[in-house]
Amino acid sequence: MSALDRLREIFPPSRMLTEAAQLGAYESDALTAFHSRPVAIVIPETQDEVIAAVRICRDTATPFVARGSGTSLSGGSLPVKGGIVIALNRLNKILRLDPRERIAVVEPGVVNTAVTLAAAPHGLHYAPDPSSQTICTIGGNVAFNSGGAHCLKYGMTSNHVLGIKAVLATGEVVTFGSASREQCGADFTGLFTGNEGLFGIALEITLQLLPRAECFHTVLAGYRTLENAGDAVSAIVSSGLLPGAIEIMDALAIQAAEAAVHANYPRDCEAMLIVELEGPREKVAAERPHLDALLAKSQSVETRVAANSAERLAIWKGRKSAFSAVGRLSPDFIVQDGVVPRQRLGEALRRIGEMSRDAGLRVANVFHAGDGNLHPLILYNGRETGALARAELLASRILRMCVEMGGSLTGEHGIGVEKRDYLPDMFSAAEIDFMRRLRRAFDPDEIANPGKMFPGGEAPALAQHGMHPLEAAGVISRE
Repeated sequence: MSALDRLREIFPPSRMLTEAAQLGAYESDALTAFHSRPVAIVIPETQDEVIAAVRICRDTATPFVARGSGTSLSGGSLPVKGGIVIALNRLNKILRLDPRERIAVVEPGVVNTAVTLAAAPHGLHYAPDPSSQTICTIGGNVAFNSGGAHCLKYGMTSNHVLGIKAVLATGEVVTFGSASREQCGADFTGLFTGNEGLFGIALEITLQLLPRAECFHTVLAGYRTLENAGDAVSAIVSSGLLPGAIEIMDALAIQAAEAAVHANYPRDCEAMLIVELEGPREKVAAERPHLDALLAKSQSVETRVAANSAERLAIWKGRKSAFSAVGRLSPDFIVQDGVVPRQRLGEALRRIGEMSRDAGLRVANVFHAGDGNLHPLILYNGRETGALARAELLASRILRMCVEMGGSLTGEHGIGVEKRDYLPDMFSAAEIDFMRRLRRAFDPDEIANPGKMFPGGEAPALAQHGMHPLEAAGVISRE
């Protein structure tokens, strides 16, 4: 019996999609340059149905890809031809919320902000806050170890996941970690977080909750150059201050956000810094003069403080909407994701500007400056012949600059399809081989999200030759 026949025994027609029009909605994630059509989408409503689907894939050697809201920006949830997509959005229950223990146990389809909304009556919140937090799911956040604007102070998803129940690609159901913050032995919870779907599927995630800050102090500072803004970040962090968030937006991003949500950002600046202090009132009051002095020395041309919670929320609404707002400036754009050491932020921004001019492509910069996580948005017109390849080439130059500076290929978006051929720029052959062997320990047959993360032999990269290696192999297709 085929995989599809066995899946039909479990999933009714309303939850097993095979028609072309139905499959089209799932053939791409947020990296829309690449498309691949699976043979079927199954939509489980229980953990047992997820486990059964994975075991059928194991028995029939059918590749599968787990998917939440499809917000991956690296092609991490791109379907595989001949495979199935296991859509997890209906596993959306908060199974337990314990304010005394400060934990929440959730299914993978729970939306990020739903956790904080449920915890808010108890004075608690879930700290990781990616820009897509109103739609992205906890399962996806775990797969890619998502961060967010407040990751400088609070860390990434891996810093907030205490335990995971998962079904591995072998069909085995495992439990890593627990509800306790005091754990010993190998950290399989940390290992699973950020695996990009190559190990299996998380079924339950135990999250730690934190007390909501008593007081916020949010400041906008405008600068004449991006380099000045980057240098200001280095000065703030090296001073010993630990803001809840430090974000940078450049003139293009400011223009787009203003047009979209009217956040009342500083005008006529090449860059803008958002710095937010948070915590007990006494602590914030003590830190404010220190921050004011640092900003006064940073060559800012305008400084503005949010007067109330409404102004603070407007500032963050503009920042969180920046990615989508850039669509007002260009029909197409690539969102890149690399990391540089904080002390070299100013230099990195200057070099991105130079590369942008060399390529003849505009770049809007929006990023988590506190941890050096760059998100350059490369604007192009996909209707122009070769425009995507030129944009990808510029993206590759930016990524290689990050590695050369001692940074990373990714901060939170993952490697996925887009960056897999740059992995040897950062890791040795022996290190990549070790990663492969580790993956096979969880998925010996490599049926879980195949074709992602690891380089595809000697095949050329899209940025250099106009075709991605997975496209050359017939695994994916491109518009």
